[in-house]
Amino acid sequence: QEYLCGLKFIHGDLAARNVLVGDGLCVKISDFGLSSDIYRRGYYREDPWRKVPVKWAAPERLMEGMKCSIKADVWSFGILLYEVATLGEDPYPDIPNSTVALVSRLSSGYRMAQPEGCSNRLYELMCRCWEWEPTSRPGFTELFNECDQALQDKSDYRDVA
Repeated sequence: QEYLCGLKFIHGDLAARNVLVGDGLCVKISDFGLSSDIYRRGYYREDPWRKVPVKWAAPERLMEGMKCSIKADVWSFGILLYEVATLGEDPYPDIPNSTVALVSRLSSGYRMAQPEGCSNRLYELMCRCWEWEPTSRPGFTELFNECDQALQDKSDYRDVA
């Protein structure tokens, strides 16, 4: 993801379904169909006719006319962490797949509960990704460092074999 930041792109569909894991646990991001070039301005405005994956999208991507930056992908990364922690459950299971319903709940402060078996550290990282204000979300370098440190503590792992 840091590579994409350097290229000034927003992936636009960062989700477990678009993460490939290869030999040696080499992780690659796929499906750039919803990516956007932010080279000149550092942001873009979401096209109201463009379909976005509602439950993975940052609020600013769901609201017409809002500026979107790489921090929209940070929100989606938090959703991806939720998918990993729940072993693939869909996000917001109690909210319909509706832009209006989701934005209404999120704007009132709702965030998904800590998944069962998820460490406090990982859940706190998810919540930081889900800050309403994009500039309050961490950057990908910080997220990488936090995840790397969390992986050093093997007591937080759950055996899924």
